[in-house]
Amino acid sequence: MSDVIKPIAEWCAAIIEMFGIGVIMSVALYSVYYAANRLFLKEASERVFQEVRQRLGQGILLGLEFLVAADIIHTVAVDLTIDTLGLLSVLLILRTFLSFTLEVELTGRWPWQDRKQ
Repeated sequence: MSDVIKPIAEWCAAIIEMFGIGVIMSVALYSVYYAANRLFLKEASERVFQEVRQRLGQGILLGLEFLVAADIIHTVAVDLTIDTLGLLSVLLILRTFLSFTLEVELTGRWPWQDRKQ
């Protein structure tokens, strides 16, 4: 890879990775704040739990998408070897499985199913 593109790709991957981590952390902190605020107002704890769970799950899914993008940029543009490609494949399979299971847990359906089912 070009000597100019490699450092730019490293920085881009790092920035996107930090953004993904920031999204997950922000949503987690906001969810805790939201739950504490709602429970302080004496709302039903079961409803608050479900809302916080939905918010946190959606934040994790969004953060995972950014982390996957950072991994792809780093592997393809910075360090493209058979070993890193294999590691990227394993990471993508694990993160895709995690995303699908989170989606099922949050919505009660697979991502490719109609919303009416």
